[in-house]
Amino acid sequence: MWIIYALLSAFFAAATSILAKVGIQNVNSNLATAIRTVVIIIIAWGIVFLNGSYKEIPNITQKSWLFLILSGVATGLSWLFYFKALQLGDASKVVPIDKFSVVISMVLAFLILKETVTANTILGGILITLGTFVLIL
Repeated sequence: MWIIYALLSAFFAAATSILAKVGIQNVNSNLATAIRTVVIIIIAWGIVFLNGSYKEIPNITQKSWLFLILSGVATGLSWLFYFKALQLGDASKVVPIDKFSVVISMVLAFLILKETVTANTILGGILITLGTFVLIL
């Protein structure tokens, strides 16, 4: 089932790039990010209240709060830089560089999460890196 969610994520990430590129014309990139964030907040909290998961808030540990907040900061910074890059550059070049985060995430997963390094993950990371450079050059 996770593969279906991952594919849906990829589809909507692609749609995000194209919709944002069209919508950001003549709009300050920080303002555009803020508008997008408000929409996301409404959708996310709407789902939380509709499915009742808001009841789990008291069960969240301090460690989870800390890392979720840090993740939110990283997401916010990523979006701000992404929208600025998208405003200034071609989507066909910005998106592959942004998706280089896959390789960076793999390296961090190996180093921080101690996930297993395999020949396939190394080869995949190399191919993604090469593909990124092919697309932006």
